[in-house]
Amino acid sequence: MAESDPLSEIEFLARSPNRIEVLAALAEGPHTRRELAAAVDVSQPTLGRILRDLSERKWVEKGDGDDYRATATGRLVATGMTDLRDRLATETELREVIEWLPTESIDVDLTRFSGATITTPTQTRPNAPIQRMLELLRETDHALLLSHAFNEQKLRLIHDRTVDGDLTTRGVFGEEAIDAIAATPELRDVLADILAAEDAEIRVSADEIPVAVEVTDDRTHLLLRNDEGIVRASLDTADPAVREWAERIHERYWQGGRPVTTADLDG
Repeated sequence: MAESDPLSEIEFLARSPNRIEVLAALAEGPHTRRELAAAVDVSQPTLGRILRDLSERKWVEKGDGDDYRATATGRLVATGMTDLRDRLATETELREVIEWLPTESIDVDLTRFSGATITTPTQTRPNAPIQRMLELLRETDHALLLSHAFNEQKLRLIHDRTVDGDLTTRGVFGEEAIDAIAATPELRDVLADILAAEDAEIRVSADEIPVAVEVTDDRTHLLLRNDEGIVRASLDTADPAVREWAERIHERYWQGGRPVTTADLDG
């Protein structure tokens, strides 16, 4: 076949998702035509054309028997294309919230957020991101909390669950969050009860906290705000790499913070 440039080869694969699927399947191991047709769900005539096109590029070859397999360059191309496809799929998912995602503070590949649950406000549920956060807190036995702010609904839920002994939590919050609670008598009493609970520890950080993140039993949850501090979305995932990042950043601020005491609540 005539020599081609890389963009033309990308276009060749992108025009037919089946080409990518066949190449990816063969990169994983040898397949017969029957196995390929079943795995990719294409007809034999279509599969024949795909194998011919891939063979012309020396990306696949026929083995001694009925098997087809990917060549070394075929495996190279398959890895690159499937990686690009996965990255673009993640980008498409995150596109609606990326402007509020604090990427400069997240030292984990964004592909780890693929398949994350994204919750945004709607006309009928304007508070949907907060409600998703509360839902996860209701379902967990343990929670790590990190935020510059303290939502009242969240504060009261943590109060009820920690006072009843249903939740073990370690939270780090910004000074402004604690000051705002201390200035509100009814919330001051709520936080005082939390501080007295056996399985709750709250610390305050003098440093600016760049993310609002929670780690529960099964999910890592981020609350996304705009520059004015308005909640615009939430994102949660079960990905272990995201969880490890969240635990690291929580530990960093936990070690740098100081315990909140009743003296902090004196009005």
